[in-house]
Amino acid sequence: MASYTNRPVHLFLRRWAERMVARFEWRTSLCAPDFPTAAYEGLCGRVTDHTPFNTLAWLRAAEQALTAKAHLHVLLGWQGDELALCLPLVASVERFGKLPFRVLRHLGYPLTDRLALLTCLDADSMRKALVIIRRRVPHAMLQLNELSEPIGEESALTAWMTHSSTGERRLSCRVPVHLISDIDRQEVSGDPRYKLRRARKRMLAYGAQVRRVTPDAATIGPLLQALSAVEAQSWKGVEGVGIFTSNSSRQWINLAFTALAEQGLLRVVLLEVDGRCISYRLGLLEEGRLYDYNLAFLPKYADLGSGRVLLEEWIRWGLDDNWHWIDASRVSLMNSSHQLQERMTGQLEHWRWSFYSWRPSGLALGLAMRLWHRLKPWLKKWRDWRAAALVVPVTTPTPAPADKGPALIEKTKEGEHASPSHSQR
Repeated sequence: MASYTNRPVHLFLRRWAERMVARFEWRTSLCAPDFPTAAYEGLCGRVTDHTPFNTLAWLRAAEQALTAKAHLHVLLGWQGDELALCLPLVASVERFGKLPFRVLRHLGYPLTDRLALLTCLDADSMRKALVIIRRRVPHAMLQLNELSEPIGEESALTAWMTHSSTGERRLSCRVPVHLISDIDRQEVSGDPRYKLRRARKRMLAYGAQVRRVTPDAATIGPLLQALSAVEAQSWKGVEGVGIFTSNSSRQWINLAFTALAEQGLLRVVLLEVDGRCISYRLGLLEEGRLYDYNLAFLPKYADLGSGRVLLEEWIRWGLDDNWHWIDASRVSLMNSSHQLQERMTGQLEHWRWSFYSWRPSGLALGLAMRLWHRLKPWLKKWRDWRAAALVVPVTTPTPAPADKGPALIEKTKEGEHASPSHSQR
């Protein structure tokens, strides 16, 4: 009788245990018709720090832009009928010191600004996931870039550190963010106010006007062509570092932004002269947070300070449409000059996780990495000492040349009174 009355309890515990045990499967594409799109979107909703770069629109565009030498492996982890892990990894061969090593990276590198790790698995299940990855895709290093982490919570990747020959967690950058409030309805104070006023006066002299654009499926194509033309003439296009520069990145951006525009996630602020775009800022909007992704301007208008004017327009747009945050999205770790730093109310940290396998290639690459980090500070000191030793003090003053007026130098980056947005992507 006792066994009969306890039977429902045993069945419940058995089903609960089966539900909690993670089961894994591999997929080769996010674009396949049978990919569990609804389950993926449900997982994104349960991970609080997800970003637009976690959306399938962005990742599927990244997949379609992969080269023939890169191979996608998508690991899915299930708990019952609920998707609890999605890790799309790209395997390729990279060279370190002219030697080839097989490396795994998260799909979306290097154009992705910020990622959340899409997992709800516990530490034991994450350790099993790492074992499964190494069996399926042998590699020297698995590196995940630009990961954000919930404040006060331990990362799910911590379990991988002790199961790697070398594990490294390194700060990538500190991103300035600005919480929009009623204070922003007032004119900004201090030096930014002076520079903003100066930029607006120059705008009036040029007859430039600011325009807000929320592109959709019908308008995104011509808009991207206009933005690409501006970037091509800017210093980014000349130096080959723009998002539209290479064929693969241009394909990726066009596909991604077209899909994001169809979902209403894209915002653009333009500065125009006689209807022609001379500068722009492009952002992704999700859940009240505007990710300031990209900007460019024509060299002819480098002294205008358009980046500062357009950043101010982001804030005004946010006030009008009840956004919560303006987010710099990604910056340089050292010497960042993003204009939002002048008005930031906080910062977010990005992390780079590197895991070196126990294979001979992983052991060698991990050892080389550790040695490099030990030698790097000494190498920097030696270079600084050598540079200082080569400096010869000038004792004899040279006569000043005759004043021939200002030299005709083509300016490709913003001038003295313009915020140095030329260092932003």
